[in-house]
Amino acid sequence: MPNKVTIWKLRNNNQLRKSYVNNNINLDEFDALIKITVEMSRFLYPYFRKLLQSKEDSYKNSVIWNDFKKRLIELIKERFNLDSMRVKKLLNQTENDEIIIKSLLILSLCISNLGYQRLKNFLFDF
Repeated sequence: MPNKVTIWKLRNNNQLRKSYVNNNINLDEFDALIKITVEMSRFLYPYFRKLLQSKEDSYKNSVIWNDFKKRLIELIKERFNLDSMRVKKLLNQTENDEIIIKSLLILSLCISNLGYQRLKNFLFDF
């Protein structure tokens, strides 16, 4: 990625966003985004681990999980297209825990040396 503006423009290719732009991402840009995601996952791993532990022990640590989930839902409502069925599924209280947990687990598992390839394979299979 030549600069931060390029990254910012690429995020507008997300079909779930309100400001969606229909551009195709080439393979190099896709690889670069995966590498950025893996590096951010390595940086955020302690936080992911704390979140997953708080979900597991919901009676003692429900505050951490509930704060995270509340903030995530706020960001989704602010930035995503609320008319999309996939976004509605994310906002559905009964289904979104499973989606959030799966996403956090995938990001947690991509911190290893093979994390880049693992995340890339997951996204291609998605």
